[in-house]
Amino acid sequence: MPAKSAAQQKAAGAALSAKRGDTPKDELKGASKSMVKSMSEKELEKMASTSRKDKPEHKKAS
Repeated sequence: MPAKSAAQQKAAGAALSAKRGDTPKDELKGASKSMVKSMSEKELEKMASTSRKDKPEHKKAS
């Protein structure tokens, strides 16, 4: 699933880094903390690889 906002893409990148062991999990905050627990590495890769071009910083509530 591609990221819907730049913030979501950044959080996925941070969670992916922690899942791979490059970043300590205790340094994660907010959405990235829950993403590392609830998503697989493959799902995080897909979301983190989404281009930020033309994405809003935060998705508006619908």
